[in-house]
Amino acid sequence: MGFQTTLAGEAEIAGVGIHGGLPAKATIRPAPADHGVVFVRSDLPGRPAIPALAGNVRDTRLATVLGDEAGAATVSTVEHLMAALFGLGVDNALVEIDGPEVPIGDGSSADFVAAIDAAGIAPLDAPRRRLELLEPVEIAQPGKRVALVPSDRFELDVEIVFDAGAIGRQSLALDVDAAAFRAEIAAARTFGFIAEVEQLRAAGLGRGASLENTIVVDGDRVMNPNTMQRPDDFVRHKALDALGDLALAGHPLLARYEASCAGHALNNQLVRVLLARPEAWRLVEG
Repeated sequence: MGFQTTLAGEAEIAGVGIHGGLPAKATIRPAPADHGVVFVRSDLPGRPAIPALAGNVRDTRLATVLGDEAGAATVSTVEHLMAALFGLGVDNALVEIDGPEVPIGDGSSADFVAAIDAAGIAPLDAPRRRLELLEPVEIAQPGKRVALVPSDRFELDVEIVFDAGAIGRQSLALDVDAAAFRAEIAAARTFGFIAEVEQLRAAGLGRGASLENTIVVDGDRVMNPNTMQRPDDFVRHKALDALGDLALAGHPLLARYEASCAGHALNNQLVRVLLARPEAWRLVEG
């Protein structure tokens, strides 16, 4: 029997938000069984709470943004932190954040993994419930596709295609457990294109991006190759993003995720469609 988990102590990550460019600090605290992951805006009156669930996603432009029901509070760029919690098997946590955006760290999940490791993971006296897929769920758009299909474990199968020669076509297939998450995708940094910098900043995005936290692509070359672990870090980071988005299902998954040229918007739509079809899944203990 598998048991739910939480942190054994507090974990703190400080830095800047990649889009707003403002200082940010997130403190991850232990939480009881069946609490799930909940964000709390500690800087706002009443400390509004936002459960990390797909139905609370308010925006998906270049990041996943959660918001409360009242429309009073949002938390942006939750995907790398959610991927770390999901990838390491942390079911319950209270995330206090002192601003509108999760700190970006080095652009991957590495800083969150290190902080969680330092705090430790503790079992709780309650069975873990996994979401087992019973029927395929798919969303297809011109040139894009995402799907969840039944599996006896959690798998990722991700493909990306970019015109930029530095990226091209890349794919990654992975059975995901904590060890594979750490070794294969946790340290893959976010990436962006030099040609889009001014447009993004005019839209209020990417203001905290730097050559230290973003792989910057200029056509056929990477401007800061020291930020890369592997030549296919681009698809590995897309897999990391997907893991963070899928974590918003609220339970560990027994399914295979398939994606071609997808992003946060399609991922969120996929989870929403899944949860709206109760005949397509069931919760199983263990």
